[in-house]
Amino acid sequence: MEAKANDARRQVKVVCPHDCPDTCVMTVAVEGDRAVALGGGGGVAAHRFTAGFLCAKVNRYLERVVDLREQAGEWPPERAAETTGLDAARPVARDYAGTHPSAIRLNYGLNRHAGGGMAVRTVSCLPAVVGAWRHPGGGVLLSTSGTFPVDGDALERPDLVPPGTRTLNMSLLGRILTDETLDPPVKALFVYNSNPAAVAPEQESVPRGLARDDLFTVVHELFQTDTVDFADVVLPATTTLEQYDIHKSYGHLYVSLSRPAIPPLGEALANTEVFRRLAARLDLDHPCLRDSDEEMARQAFDWDHPRMKGITFERLEREGTVRLNVPDPYVPFVEGGFPTASGKCELRSEQLGAEGHDPVAGYNAPRESVLSAPELAKRFPLALITPPAHHFLNSTFSAQPVFVRREGEAAVTLHPEDAASRSIVEGVCPGVRNANAVTSQGLTDMGGGATFYDVLVEVEPAA
Repeated sequence: MEAKANDARRQVKVVCPHDCPDTCVMTVAVEGDRAVALGGGGGVAAHRFTAGFLCAKVNRYLERVVDLREQAGEWPPERAAETTGLDAARPVARDYAGTHPSAIRLNYGLNRHAGGGMAVRTVSCLPAVVGAWRHPGGGVLLSTSGTFPVDGDALERPDLVPPGTRTLNMSLLGRILTDETLDPPVKALFVYNSNPAAVAPEQESVPRGLARDDLFTVVHELFQTDTVDFADVVLPATTTLEQYDIHKSYGHLYVSLSRPAIPPLGEALANTEVFRRLAARLDLDHPCLRDSDEEMARQAFDWDHPRMKGITFERLEREGTVRLNVPDPYVPFVEGGFPTASGKCELRSEQLGAEGHDPVAGYNAPRESVLSAPELAKRFPLALITPPAHHFLNSTFSAQPVFVRREGEAAVTLHPEDAASRSIVEGVCPGVRNANAVTSQGLTDMGGGATFYDVLVEVEPAA
């Protein structure tokens, strides 16, 4: 954008993601930080694609383009190169803006640092700015799971939670279990579908908390995980081959019904059956606590939602998998319809502003980096990134001999220059240390997530 002062009103020329057959003059009149008219005048411009505020095409899905000007001006390519260590901002920006379709694949690692929420938000705005949502295959994707109209309230029943019931963040489990000032303290722990002894942050405090003599721990599990080692009671769990379930997806658009291939082995029980039995023993008598797995599956989706049109539970029972009622190809936001208050891609969000965040998409630095924590970086100058193992789905399923054999021993990958300056040689696993027993219990800027990748370390030759 480029602006020209005109008393209290400024004339701003803005970029446009659309390729109109007869290009309109995208000049916006701005008062303060708000666009008031298109074409610089006070009324509706005469062009057939304009509506006096923003071009009618853009106005369907993009909110308040002008607010980004000041924010973007703080980030010239040189600053981006200094912050990221990659001098590629200009060519990447040109290629991304000029290539159609263009798609961004987000993944979960991006949000696992102190500024992760803002990072995901800002990256998610880019497709609207360049017009990528117009094209099949264009846009940004983390998961397709949000396309499925799940009825979360019917499954979770928040209306049955007594007022004042506290919620404790699992990412702070080590602190929660070792905090002597927590009132009341946690005295009982039921673990299912997780292995916190291996995956919860700050691995010094988590085992110490799980080992408390006054903590009663029940683990419902398939394998003898690290957490099972701390359990007072271990209950055997079923596999997906032994239980009834209904599924949405991370990466496609099909609803799936899964029926047991075999009966549960031994004394194994599904999570839902364990909870039904616990409810009965605790004299909890709400009817929903006796729902069968099939009854819960029938409640799992909003069957009246437009995306479920033509899909019934009976059809799922016959066919097993059914595609959602969406076009093919599916271009979800070509006409707007974003899950925001305005229905647009909000480059400025009043809701986030009210929650204490910067209302304009931008950048929040990691908690630990050379620029944000220079004193810490003098002792621990390297950023640690721990990608998922190629042969383990998660820590729960990692103890199978065939997977361990395929994965091999733990390894550290360093740039040759970093390795040479530390006298580290190929084939000898070095030591890695930092200030927090690898990962801290610091949380992300939005959502209270764990910051597994917000870690500065030093790597040293093996002793």
